[in-house]
Amino acid sequence: MKNPFRKIFQQHNCVALATLACATNLCLTEKAHAANVYKSRISPQWSGDGSHFWYRNDLPKGTRRFVLVDLRKGVREEAFDHERLAKALLAAGVKGVKASSLSVDQLHFGTSENLAYFRIKGLHFQWNRKTKKLTKIEAEAFPKTSYSTNKPNERKPKPKPKQYRPSRNVSPDGKWKAFIKDHNVFVKSTKGEEDIQLSKDGKPDNSYQGPFWSSNSNNLISFRVQPGKVGDVHLLESSPKTGGRAKLHTRKYPLPGDKFTKHELNWFDLEAKISDGQDNKKHHLKPQVGLIDFGWPNLRWTPDGRYARYRKVDRGHQRLRLIEVDTFTGKTRDLIDEKSETFIWTEHPKNLGVPLVNWLTKSKEIIYLSEKSGWRHLYLIDVQKGKITNPITKGNFVVRYVDWIDEEKRQVWFRASGRNSNQDPYLMHYYRVNFDGTELTSLTEGNGWHKIAYSPDRKFIIDTYSRIDMAHVHELRRVSDGKLVCELEKADTSELETEGWEPPEVFSAKGRDGKTDIWGIVCRPANFDPNKKYPILEAMYAGPHDSYTPKQFSAGKPFSSWTDMGFVVVKMDGMGTANRSKAFHDVCWKNLKDAGFPDRILWHKAFAKNNPWYDVSRVGIYGGSAGGQSSTGALLFHPDFYKVAVSSCGCHDNRMDKASWNEQWMGYPVGPHYAESSNIDNAHRLKGKLLLIVGELDKNVPPESTYRLVDALIKANKDFDFIMIPGAGHGGDGRHGHRRRVEFFRKHLMGLESPNWNASK
Repeated sequence: MKNPFRKIFQQHNCVALATLACATNLCLTEKAHAANVYKSRISPQWSGDGSHFWYRNDLPKGTRRFVLVDLRKGVREEAFDHERLAKALLAAGVKGVKASSLSVDQLHFGTSENLAYFRIKGLHFQWNRKTKKLTKIEAEAFPKTSYSTNKPNERKPKPKPKQYRPSRNVSPDGKWKAFIKDHNVFVKSTKGEEDIQLSKDGKPDNSYQGPFWSSNSNNLISFRVQPGKVGDVHLLESSPKTGGRAKLHTRKYPLPGDKFTKHELNWFDLEAKISDGQDNKKHHLKPQVGLIDFGWPNLRWTPDGRYARYRKVDRGHQRLRLIEVDTFTGKTRDLIDEKSETFIWTEHPKNLGVPLVNWLTKSKEIIYLSEKSGWRHLYLIDVQKGKITNPITKGNFVVRYVDWIDEEKRQVWFRASGRNSNQDPYLMHYYRVNFDGTELTSLTEGNGWHKIAYSPDRKFIIDTYSRIDMAHVHELRRVSDGKLVCELEKADTSELETEGWEPPEVFSAKGRDGKTDIWGIVCRPANFDPNKKYPILEAMYAGPHDSYTPKQFSAGKPFSSWTDMGFVVVKMDGMGTANRSKAFHDVCWKNLKDAGFPDRILWHKAFAKNNPWYDVSRVGIYGGSAGGQSSTGALLFHPDFYKVAVSSCGCHDNRMDKASWNEQWMGYPVGPHYAESSNIDNAHRLKGKLLLIVGELDKNVPPESTYRLVDALIKANKDFDFIMIPGAGHGGDGRHGHRRRVEFFRKHLMGLESPNWNASK
């Protein structure tokens, strides 16, 4: 929507109205527009015989055009002569017909006969596309042709083959029941009363749990469990909606370094126990596989019940193993054993579409995702040999998502970025490759972020791609070789441009190594004047679990709440974030305070070199959560460049935030490097202007992280601003917090004082 205060801002630069607009939610992060973008989407109607598809373009002023694509000839053309058809319909007595807005339905084509069939205003017609002859037909004679609107990646996953799921208690043959008594493992016949003790070393603080039977009903596995010790986190709700006293909310919250539950694998042979007597110890083995001290054991059994397999990630994320236990012999081996000097990214399977370890069902093989080569790639593993057969993908690019593993054709369909050397390395492309690594086929090509829609027979794709500075382009491509069949459409942004809309500017500059490109965007102020000097705001987030600079086209206006006030807003991904090389990512290792700042500062300076209006003497930064940590860190570790920061719900010390996230990047055990990255331990370094905001009921990052930073700043005799929002959660600073953020930047980067809200009506 249009901001009714914008013109007043520009004429009077009125702080009161600016802050009022923000407080009443008129200051939007991304402003919507009344203008439209046309031809940004294609909704294909695929013919049942695979010969063609058609779609409709909705255009300015309510006009529309129908398009027909002949798949066999690779020809795109208008579905019919709209003007001549409209005249023919009027001549046939159909009233109110306009060539610019034909309202036909039930449209379908006989491409071999050059015929089009449709219904309009309840009447059925046939149109000869070659002779331009219109024929009225009866509804009964109207041909029945099916069309499909298949959409991208709507492949339904095949049902997984049934795996043997061991019972927690009764053996598969129904003859034995396993149970825990006095902290040890026992079995007894389902027809008898005698308890047979299998273990003797269980005790209250190290009890056996969860016996798992193998399918042969003779072997079982049980884990001896040493409980962890996880502390509580407390939230005080100072102003309950129901009134009355404040409420204390307490829950378990594991922090880095906390003692986690440990699982010791134990193997039992029931036959050996029964046949050789009660005191025989050969029936109980402790395979030398180490304790599971991170996560929970999840056994996968072979159908014959001989092998139990499980994934083991060592705490600290520097070793990942796929361990196999032979329940006939008690021997073990590692099918996968990967080690890293830094970290193995184990917490991101959902971002990949598949797990790190993918068991194939039609062969004794595994497809494994790893960054062992320095780039995230796919590997084929022979389970019997326990070795990598071959890399499936290789090269200086990153596998981002696996769409489909086709075991029949032994192919992987996946998405990747960075393979097109002349493009932004974050742009997503689609590929297909054979299990043996041959015939790597690019399904997409254009310079943009791609999304594809398959034809129902999966012989063709509609490839739609865009960039944040380029509207959507649509192409028809063949699936067999990825080659272009024909161009379809390019989106029309003329209405937006008439309104004065401009896309963000994409800019890249060399990082700290002088070689690696750092990519970001620049959003210019409203009514931009290159002869003026503008303050800069950096929208900050550098969590190592992703990259954050937007890449796809949007008709909105990013960061318009700031640019309308005269700020330049930028966003970029420095080293230490994901979706580039392993070396790029590794910068974060045990060093979250880095946050890519050396690269970010160089990027700012490189842009300023050719843009004198870009005032690097007035740079502010803001962010929440991990961005809250980094934005405060900007004033602690780089105060010569960053002057003002607003930090919301920050993780200001990685020892005080969730263990699962922080140990992934900061490692285990907790050491001096945690203190080195701590804003709290480095509070005495503060220079510049800092505003801290936190919600008192933040269930993500405990608010005491911010409170302790406040305490450290006070003890260091530092000046800063602090707002605690009663009842707010993670990032929930609301209207008041946003107004204060706006006023803070306007005051310290523009020299504009805030109104006296206490005196204002």
